[in-house]
Amino acid sequence: LKKPPMYQVVLLNDDFTPMDFVVDLIMRFFGKPFEEATKIMLDIHHKGAGSCGIYPRDIAETKVVQVNQHARKNSHPLKCKMEKD
Repeated sequence: LKKPPMYQVVLLNDDFTPMDFVVDLIMRFFGKPFEEATKIMLDIHHKGAGSCGIYPRDIAETKVVQVNQHARKNSHPLKCKMEKD
């Protein structure tokens, strides 16, 4: 049997979502410590996108939905997507 494909969960930069919100979101939904969450947030800010983790498809899909719903609930335009690793 082949290992199932893995997917990166990627956050996309925008000019409106506060950096603190992004750091908190990464810590909350991806279990990253503050320092790592801050590094990912800065990657998103400077490079336009940043990977928050690599997961099997079902988990990646769930994380994308959770992040997008949390951002909308808090009136932020932050977008999250998944890409095959």
